[in-house]
Amino acid sequence: MAKTIVVKQTGSPIRRPAKQRQTLIGLGLNKMHKTRELEDTPAVRGMVASISHMVEIIEEKG
Repeated sequence: MAKTIVVKQTGSPIRRPAKQRQTLIGLGLNKMHKTRELEDTPAVRGMVASISHMVEIIEEKG
């Protein structure tokens, strides 16, 4: 079984740069307090790190 992480959106994309809004959409997050279970890859970790002020990692599985 592949490693996964659960990511929750905690910040609003309002008044943020377009690149940060697009990163949220790329992760599948577009509404406040929405959670997604994503595969734990370097690409996903990089996306989460680039918008760390708007998301939080709830748990790591696997």
